[in-house]
Amino acid sequence: MQLNPYGEYAVLLAASLANDWPADRDGIEQRTREIGMTMPFPRLASDHGETRSVVDDWLDIVDAPSDPERALLLNLQTASASAYPRLVDHDGEGWHLHYRDDGQSMPQVLRSVFSVGTALHLTTRGMHRLRRCEAEPCSKVVVDVTRNGRQRYCSVRCANRAAVRRHRKRQA
Repeated sequence: MQLNPYGEYAVLLAASLANDWPADRDGIEQRTREIGMTMPFPRLASDHGETRSVVDDWLDIVDAPSDPERALLLNLQTASASAYPRLVDHDGEGWHLHYRDDGQSMPQVLRSVFSVGTALHLTTRGMHRLRRCEAEPCSKVVVDVTRNGRQRYCSVRCANRAAVRRHRKRQA
């Protein structure tokens, strides 16, 4: 049995949606497919708006001012998304764990996946591995999956921009 890599892909999906919100429900579903989710979602008219609420709730975790507050918010979201872990075998992936129930709506599934994935990411990689980009004025989410755990910027572009600003400040 393989262990589904919820920690990394779920947090990267949440950050992707937070940083570049899709215009419609199909855009959200396409993003889930790109990140590797293969389960079908029942189609509901409220999916786009409710998924936005899920992402906004997840951003509260990203923006929490301390580790205990982050843990509290994450525990509340995990409790609200509770589903029993279960073994599944679909789409040729082999047996693996899902932390969601069958037949849930897209927002329900994403709340479960985001909360479990974020908990796994933070507990296995470190509570500091989820933040906002440090380059002014960028406010994108940074999911640190680097080996050394020191990623501060959302992109090379932002890292370069911050380096140029530091250089110019020293020169002034």
